Amino acid sequence: MGRDVPAITFSHQDRRRYREKVRRCLDVFARMLREERFEGHRPLAGLEIELNLVDERGEPAMKNAEVLDAIAEPDWATELGQFNIEINIEPQELTGDGLAALEETIRRRLNRAEERAAGVGGHMVLIGILPTLRESDVDEAKLSANPRYKLLNEQIFAARGEDLHIAVDGVERLDTYADSIAPEAACTSLQLHLQVAPADFAAHWNAAQAIAGAQVAVAANSPYLFGGELWRETRIVLFEQATDTRAEELKTQGVRPRVWFGERWITSVFDLFEENVRYFPALLPLCDDEDPEHALDQGRTPHLNELTLHNGTIYRWNRPVYAVVDGRPHLRVENRVLPAGPTVADIVANAAFYYGLMRVLPYAERPVWTRMSFSAAAENLHNAARHGLDAKLYWPGLGEVPAAELVLRRLLPLAHEGLAALGVAPDHRDRLLGIIEQRCLTGRNGAAWQTHTVRSLDTGDRHEALRQMTLRYIEYMHRNEPVHLWPL
Repeated sequence: MGRDVPAITFSHQDRRRYREKVRRCLDVFARMLREERFEGHRPLAGLEIELNLVDERGEPAMKNAEVLDAIAEPDWATELGQFNIEINIEPQELTGDGLAALEETIRRRLNRAEERAAGVGGHMVLIGILPTLRESDVDEAKLSANPRYKLLNEQIFAARGEDLHIAVDGVERLDTYADSIAPEAACTSLQLHLQVAPADFAAHWNAAQAIAGAQVAVAANSPYLFGGELWRETRIVLFEQATDTRAEELKTQGVRPRVWFGERWITSVFDLFEENVRYFPALLPLCDDEDPEHALDQGRTPHLNELTLHNGTIYRWNRPVYAVVDGRPHLRVENRVLPAGPTVADIVANAAFYYGLMRVLPYAERPVWTRMSFSAAAENLHNAARHGLDAKLYWPGLGEVPAAELVLRRLLPLAHEGLAALGVAPDHRDRLLGIIEQRCLTGRNGAAWQTHTVRSLDTGDRHEALRQMTLRYIEYMHRNEPVHLWPL
């Protein structure tokens, strides 16, 4: 959501007023697109990284308020659970040594924050789902104190009218119910932002959708949830279920889920915002006093707060973002499919792979999305989440191939081409994309390392094996050697 909201009870009048205001914002947004009011494309890397907090034993530490007080820096914030925090990394240039500088910036800031967090009994972990998390760690009492989480929880359950059903068939099976959205807190991700000119937005969003499966396959890092070995990137299916406002009958009727891949390729960024307004009722119908049309008529940039708040409660895997910085509006693609971790080096390698592809695929003479169905892209994402590097993914011209083969034969050369076009220094380009290559050649990403290690440690006490694995994971994470080099 990204915005604080007050504790409040909503009336029918609030909801009617909000719906009207959102539609007015959408009309103003359309006018801004027609009048070309936006900043253009900027090749900057902007990141958000969510982290877990653990104690000395590797168990969840419900200490985010104390840890944030100790860190005392404005770019750190709460996340949904008391064992989560988030850091926002300012957008940085990709050219030259930009990616190396980005890696150094992330490492320096995380190390400084870890030193301060340790002083209050917390330690930070870059991982998709904390392996030592138990069901008892994700109830309503474990939500962060910020009122927006309590309010969001209330509104989702008011819409559902019943408990959440979380069911995952993987290597093992999970079947449980939750009476709050707290299980969503188990999902900790890396979010990549790219500022895009409006005219180019559809091509960039379509390209990001097309490569989502490949991204997840090479970066999978969430094989365990509540002690069970499930999907290689269980975070995908958990997030889809943990914020679902639909009862079973609404699913049968075809009501769209709020965690959504989408259902079609788009021709304009307007398609996405218009779908949000058309398909999804408001969860947080909060209005401000801005008249967006009047602001635009007066030469000011409207913030469109109702439209952006609504957008923030619809969790597309590639989300459109409208933002105003220094009085100038711009658009971003927010890529949300990746898990956090395992190391900063791995995170920046995942970013380099994404940004490289996004420099080439949107500008292809025959774009990939004109040669594959949208449903194939959606199936790729879920196959990759289930099977990781062992997944079979569809790609035009190759058919259905192993994920590692797709990345090695087709996508890595394109990512190299894209980073070269961006002006990334060859040594940094080769080192970072070499990490992706080696994961494919060794078959070892974060999920593969975790499952192999737990199986070797598990002598009958699964939780103890997960705890010991987590402590090893933290040790190797701090070395910042890519996960394909971690000892088994």
